[in-house]
Amino acid sequence: MNRFDLITPEGTKDSLFAECTLRRQLESRLHGLFTARGYSEIITPTLEFYDVFDRDAQPFPQERMYKLTDAKGRLLVLRPDNTVPIARVCATRLRDAALPLRLYYNQNIHVISPSLKGRDDEISQSGIELIGSDSRMADLEVIAAAVDVLASCGTEYTLELGNAAFFRELMQQLPAADDVKETIRGCIEAKNYPALNDILDTIGDSDITKALRMLPRLFGGEEVFAKAAAICTGERFRTILDELKSLWASVSQFAGKDRVTVDLGMVHRTDYYTGMILRGYLSGYGEEVLSGGRYDNLIAEFGYEVPATGFAVNIDAVVKVLSKQRDSVPAAQQPVSNVLIWAAKGSEANAIEAAQSLRAKGLVVEHSLSETIEDAKKYAAEHGIASVLPIEIS
Repeated sequence: MNRFDLITPEGTKDSLFAECTLRRQLESRLHGLFTARGYSEIITPTLEFYDVFDRDAQPFPQERMYKLTDAKGRLLVLRPDNTVPIARVCATRLRDAALPLRLYYNQNIHVISPSLKGRDDEISQSGIELIGSDSRMADLEVIAAAVDVLASCGTEYTLELGNAAFFRELMQQLPAADDVKETIRGCIEAKNYPALNDILDTIGDSDITKALRMLPRLFGGEEVFAKAAAICTGERFRTILDELKSLWASVSQFAGKDRVTVDLGMVHRTDYYTGMILRGYLSGYGEEVLSGGRYDNLIAEFGYEVPATGFAVNIDAVVKVLSKQRDSVPAAQQPVSNVLIWAAKGSEANAIEAAQSLRAKGLVVEHSLSETIEDAKKYAAEHGIASVLPIEIS
């Protein structure tokens, strides 16, 4: 007997009926939002060479990627990220395209999640990439699109803003080995501050370690900037904080101050971000449903030096939120047919033609598979179908 033929692999699941309907509605909504802003769709392969994700910054540890080999023995991976393959495309097939490039996607990623974390290994994402501008307006365009995405989900939302350069500057000034810095990054990403403090105790007291210990408190509204400026001195920190404060003020103007917060302790799982970073949250869901930011050096790793910014929406997470908004989501839901056509023996082809004619008028038409008209009428009553149309040989 096969042990695993009745279940799905860890981190994956089947989606049925109402959930599928919600997913397609959401994807269609996002398609409309993105194309209305001049973004064109791009599709990259599910399979990529391992080398595409073997970046200098190692944002994708090999133990987190699903790997396999092709017919020539070359190492492949299931795409763990959507931005990196798009960076590859921009540096190759779109290298001569006029800038800026506005691209959007709707496709899955596959990441091996730590055991017992309850996270999905297969995640459906939709997102945008704005390639070719390092301007403040480009960041604001992307953030405004993110706000519209969150608002379109019909629930309360919050948007967190940060700057990857703030944490990078702290790490550059921290007197510690690279592996220790990576452990610190992991602790901050997981918000494991007791473990962070234990590590910092081994390094000793300094302005930088004090700032790292303060990161949990560098979260909130406009007051965050004054707190950060008091503990992080120097021209570089001042420039980063001034840029972020200006960005926060503009976003608060069109999104509302009550919906926009600042988080200087925001550290992304994918460590290719260089400037503005953002996360979006929906009421009723504990983790972010949207994330992204500016990544000005990633495409250069493929030989094309061009800045970029963007974000991704976790479709699966948003669908969960939308499902909760409904009074109840049936375990199995199918579209209700307007007409049930029952065909007598020998009149099946006529029934097909009749159904085609009715569907052309916008009706949902189902064929009866019952032997008798009486059984067909019984089926229609049980399934809420208002009309039964018998087709018999004349």
